[in-house]
Amino acid sequence: MIYGPRPTVTGNIHAVSSGHYLATAAGYSILEAGGNAVDAGVCVGLALGVVHPHDVKIAGVAPIMIKMAGGDVVTIAGLGHWPRNMSADFFMKAHGGKMPRGILRTVVPAAPDAWITALRDYGTMTFGEVAAAAIEYASKGFPAYSHMLAHFTEEQEDYRKFEYTASVYLPNGRLPRPNERFVQTDLAATLQYMVDQEKASLGNGREAGLEAARGAFYKGDIADKIIRFHQENGGLLGREDLANFHSKYERPVSVRWKNHTVYTCGPWCQGPVLAQALKMLDRMGLNGLGHNSAEYIHVLVEVLKAAFADREYRYGDPDHVEVGIEEMLSDDYLDQRIAAIDLTKAAPDMPAPLGPLPNDHDWSKTKKSTPERGKTPEAKDTTYLCVIDKWGNALSATPSDGIEACPMVPGTGLVISPRGVQSRPDPTHPSGVGPGRRPRLTPNPAISVLDDGSIFTFGTPELDVQTQAMLQVFLNVFNFGMDIQEAIEMPRFATFSFPATSYPNDHLSNQVWIEDRLPQYVLDGLGQRGHETYKWPRFTRKASAVDAIFLDRTTNFIRAGADCREPSYAIAR
Repeated sequence: MIYGPRPTVTGNIHAVSSGHYLATAAGYSILEAGGNAVDAGVCVGLALGVVHPHDVKIAGVAPIMIKMAGGDVVTIAGLGHWPRNMSADFFMKAHGGKMPRGILRTVVPAAPDAWITALRDYGTMTFGEVAAAAIEYASKGFPAYSHMLAHFTEEQEDYRKFEYTASVYLPNGRLPRPNERFVQTDLAATLQYMVDQEKASLGNGREAGLEAARGAFYKGDIADKIIRFHQENGGLLGREDLANFHSKYERPVSVRWKNHTVYTCGPWCQGPVLAQALKMLDRMGLNGLGHNSAEYIHVLVEVLKAAFADREYRYGDPDHVEVGIEEMLSDDYLDQRIAAIDLTKAAPDMPAPLGPLPNDHDWSKTKKSTPERGKTPEAKDTTYLCVIDKWGNALSATPSDGIEACPMVPGTGLVISPRGVQSRPDPTHPSGVGPGRRPRLTPNPAISVLDDGSIFTFGTPELDVQTQAMLQVFLNVFNFGMDIQEAIEMPRFATFSFPATSYPNDHLSNQVWIEDRLPQYVLDGLGQRGHETYKWPRFTRKASAVDAIFLDRTTNFIRAGADCREPSYAIAR
C-alpha cells in the first residue's frame, strides 16, 4: 500500500533507513559492496555525525542494538560517564544546584569507541572503509537543508560565543544559505587521522588496526587536544577518563507482546518505558479501541504516565543504582499500576511511586520546574538509523548530541559530548551526577523479534517523545495492521506529565500534544476526560521522526519506512 507522500520501500535482499538520505545512501553502498548490517550501520552512524551536525556529534553518544542471525540481541551503551575526578556534590556546592550551560556538562565522548567496538566484534570491514563516506561529506561538503538551518538559526548566538565554533557553523560570519555547500574540513581531518593510524597498524591484523583508530581518538593526538582544551577552559575531563574508557555491553530488557519479544536498552536510558508500556497494554488489551480515538489516546497517555513515573523514581546508571527493573516489569507490579488507571478520567499528573525506591532521595523537596502552559520542552539533537542485511543481521542505533552551548575543540571539528545535561545536579536523585556515573540517556534503539523469525528495527529522535512515538508506530503496524510508511505517517500525540529528562527538567502536568490532523471530536473527547490538549502543526519533528525496517519471514520481503518529519530516507533492494 502506498500512503501519503512516500511509499514503503520493499526489497528481497537488504535495507537501510536513517535520518538523512546521504547517510542512508552511504550505508546502502556498504551493503552492495558485501558488508554486513554492522559495517553498514557504523558507516551510517559516522555519516550522520557529519550531515546532521545539529543533531549528532562524532564525539557524542551512540547507543547500539545488534541482532546477528541466529544469535541473541546485544546492546552497546555508547554512553560516556562523568569525569572521575569530579565531586558528586559539585553542582550543588559550586553552582547552587543548577547545571550551567557549556563545557561543565561534558561527559566522556562514547560514540567513537561504540562504533569501533561494534565493528570489531560484529563487522567485517576496516574503520577506513566505513568512515570513507563521512570523510567525503565533511571534506567536500553537502547542501545545507531546512531542518539543519532551523537549528542553526536558533543556536547561532551560542555559536558566536566561541570564535572557532562560529568559524565552522557560521562560515563567512553568517548562517549558511539553503543549498549552500557546508564543509567541515577539520572534522574530516580528525576522522582521516584515525584512518591513517589504522592503516599503519593493519599489518598486525584488522583488530589491531581498529584498536589503533580507537587509540588515535582516546590516547593520541585527538585526546591531547581535547584534554588540553578542557584544562585551559575550566572543564573537568581528565586524560585517564579518555584513556580508560570502553563502551559497555549491557543486557537488553525484553518483554512479550502477543507473538513478539520486544527488546529495549536498559534503565541507563529510557528504553524500558517502551517495554513497560507495551506489557501494560498487553495485559489491559486494546480490543474495540479505534485507532487514534479519544478512548485509545486516553489509555495510552495514562499508561505512559505510569511508565514515565517509574522512569523518574527509579532509572539511573545500573552500576550505581539498584533500579529494580525486574520488579517494575513483573505482572504483580504492572497490575497495580493498571488498577490505578481510570478509563474515564485523566490523572492530573504522573502517579506516586510504588514500593521501596532505590535511593534515599527526598522527593518531598524536589522542586517542580513548570514553564508556561502550552509550551513543550525543546529537543535539539538526536537522529536514528537501522539496517537489516541479506543474512538477517540487524542493527538499530540512536546516535546523538547537540551543542548545549559547549565550545568546539579548536582544530578538531569536535564538540565533546554535553550529555551531562541529562543528569540531575542533585547526586541523591537516581539519575543524579557523580564521578564515573552515566547520565540517564533519552536515545534508545529497539528491535522486536517475532516468533516466526521476523525482525522489526525501529527508533527515533526527540527527547521524551521518543518512546511514545515508537510505541505508537509499533502498535500502528502490529495492532492495527498498517504498512510501515503508513504507520510512520499517522498523526501522533504525546504526554508531558513528568519531569523532562534534560535540565531544567520542565514538568507539564496534564498536557497532551497532538498533531493537527485529528477531528475536533477526538480533542473534545479528550477534554471531556480531563486532558488539557494542545495542537502541534500537521507534521512536526516535535512528534519525533521514526524510521523502521521489517524483515517479514511470512513473505521474505524486507520493508522499510522513513519519517517525512525530517530528511530521512529508506533504501531497499
